[in-house]
Amino acid sequence: MKTILFTILTFLVASSASFAQKSFHKNKVIAHRGAWKAQALPQNSLASLKEAVRLGCEGSEFDVWMTSDGVLVVNHDADFEGMEIETSTYKDLLTIKHENGEKLSTVEEYLKAGKKQKGTKLIFEIKPSKISVARSIEVAEKSVLAVKKMKAQKWVDYITFSYEGGLKAIEMDPEANVAYLTGDKTPAELKEAGFFGFDYNINLLKKNPQWIKEAKALGLTVNAWTVNSAEDLIWLLDQEPDFITTDEPELLFNIIKDRQ
Repeated sequence: MKTILFTILTFLVASSASFAQKSFHKNKVIAHRGAWKAQALPQNSLASLKEAVRLGCEGSEFDVWMTSDGVLVVNHDADFEGMEIETSTYKDLLTIKHENGEKLSTVEEYLKAGKKQKGTKLIFEIKPSKISVARSIEVAEKSVLAVKKMKAQKWVDYITFSYEGGLKAIEMDPEANVAYLTGDKTPAELKEAGFFGFDYNINLLKKNPQWIKEAKALGLTVNAWTVNSAEDLIWLLDQEPDFITTDEPELLFNIIKDRQ
């Protein structure tokens, strides 16, 4: 009996671990703030996440800030419809809604929605605090703790402009995939610090295309933001990146299809 139970348990653990490797899409398409533009959906809303999932994007990016009372919320800008997030309580922010009627999502609510599917990764951007570096580190720590609490590690990759926040995320979960956004570190420096890869501005990569080759040689992943024109998308695809972050996922899918 013990042998049978052990075999069943081993199978269940293996199955749980393998879905992250096998079920998520592999098409390079990362929807920036969700797939919002074509359908005029609010950016970073649950609706834009749902649309990215419907399209079959490899990933859907979302941005995370911390309120004055320590709640992690999903929004791109430092303010939500004019209300500064870092100096407002979550209760205050609930007095405002997205254009489609959605309230501002907490990280837990967003992760819960994202975990309902196993095709699209959740690209978790830890926003750097405008108040202090120490607060940026705190946001990173709370972000990783929230992902662990929701048991969403298989779904989540992290990106951040905060180098210190990125290092904290790596410290909190050495197995997490953490990419750096700012563009002021070489691939060698990122490798040394334990980053998963870089996610740099497309114009910066055009000026430093050698970084793409260097990153690949070091085993780092290559991504670029925010790539929206057909010309830039084609140029980047020719460099064979791992991912492409875009406001135009439909266009990128069409270009990829035409190249096959």
